[in-house]
Amino acid sequence: MVAILETPRLALREMTIADLDFVAAMLGDPEVMRFYPRRLARDEAEGWIRRQVHRYRRDGHGLWLVLDRETGEPRGQVGLVNQEVDGVAEPEVGYLIHRPFWRQGLAAEAASATRDHAFGVLGRPRVVSLIRPENLPSRAVARRLGMTVEKECLHWGAPHLVYSVRAPGSR
Repeated sequence: MVAILETPRLALREMTIADLDFVAAMLGDPEVMRFYPRRLARDEAEGWIRRQVHRYRRDGHGLWLVLDRETGEPRGQVGLVNQEVDGVAEPEVGYLIHRPFWRQGLAAEAASATRDHAFGVLGRPRVVSLIRPENLPSRAVARRLGMTVEKECLHWGAPHLVYSVRAPGSR
């Protein structure tokens, strides 16, 4: 398991198939997935993990498992995923925390570290987050990352707001 980032409370590492129980429970939760097209079954959650592993190899990043640093227990997934927005490849800071751990600031903490990693380590001049307009909690996290709404687009056949922020000193 490859460690990627640490924050005061969290550690982010690459996911493996060994994480399937947690990932399947999270992606199968109707509240967690209410802004996604649908909940995922266990075999679909396994495919989700396999796509992340492929992204790690191909892109050098993907969604990472978020762990509590003290206990090592998983809390969600946060990371950097290349997304197509209006025909342009964009680095997206994505975040999804499992419901038992909501309202603790974990998404913002892990997403801020991911944004800083994208700017500092990966040299990305900007990052985006694609958020359904009705997803007020995720919109609040994006604002905490310094992001503002740039435009609206269709993603997965549904309207999404494109939040973005530029790296300090980039144009």
